[in-house]
Amino acid sequence: IQDNSLIENRKIKYTPSPVDIAEVSESALTIVYGYLANRNINFKSEIDEPPTPFVLADPVRIRDVLVNILGNAVKFTQDGGSITYRVTYQMMDDNRHMRAHFEVRDTGIGMSEDFIDHIFDEFSQESQDARTKYKGTGLGMAITKKYVELMGGTISVESRKGKGSTFTVEIPMEIRKQDESEKMELTPRDVDLKGLKILLAEDNELNAEIAIVQLEELGMDITWVKDGKEALDMFSSKPQGSFDLILMDVMMPNMNGYEATRAIRGLDGRGDALKIPIFAMTANAFAEDVQASLESGMNGHLSKPIVIEDVIKTILRNLDR
Repeated sequence: IQDNSLIENRKIKYTPSPVDIAEVSESALTIVYGYLANRNINFKSEIDEPPTPFVLADPVRIRDVLVNILGNAVKFTQDGGSITYRVTYQMMDDNRHMRAHFEVRDTGIGMSEDFIDHIFDEFSQESQDARTKYKGTGLGMAITKKYVELMGGTISVESRKGKGSTFTVEIPMEIRKQDESEKMELTPRDVDLKGLKILLAEDNELNAEIAIVQLEELGMDITWVKDGKEALDMFSSKPQGSFDLILMDVMMPNMNGYEATRAIRGLDGRGDALKIPIFAMTANAFAEDVQASLESGMNGHLSKPIVIEDVIKTILRNLDR
């Protein structure tokens, strides 16, 4: 079961929250810089100042979109090539919204005209050229397009084979005043998370202990398992509704986090199998890690060791709390 299925079943929703859009626009760069570490690519970022930084937006969805596009640009650009990440903003006519314009231009291998027409189809991969050298399910751009449309935006691509590609994303956002955003930004003390049932899959005992202490301090009920197989068995053996959210380590013995998530999403006769939010926990923050977590059916990605504020924001975006 892929993230695509979750979108089609309307289990993944656009959940905007007050954010600083300038920070969101730069958030993907940390991941992509790691991806560029061993590559000889001239990477340039040109990020304009927004007319006002505070907007209602879904930072996780925007970051996932940008990381996927930027990650593909790195993957399909040979050493010696260049990538430009450009962000601009434009006020809309009603003066209550602005449009964020993201552009990723590369000098990579490009695409044929025929393939461009199908780039956003599921499982589309151009054959008989350099793209077949690269691993991937082909689901990335289909999911990316659905995410963009979920946020009311558009995505387009221009490309020439052997010359490179340019992806353009435009997303409208409602403007917020700074004082409104500060009032709406919740802290751990503002949120009642008592009784929230978390299934934590983590093979490292120290990491698990740190996470459990932080989560239990907020009144959450934690069930800890040590690998993906135990997570699958625990979830499937308990009655429906026994857990509200799953925090899933990626690198685990017996069954990794991706495999466990696919198995949970594929359980028959469980109404909560597709619905329960599952979040990857990993110290890796490369583009392919983010994409792999989405393609396995996870709802998103949390860094490890966990930052409790990030976990709380994730819970607020995905549960009725």
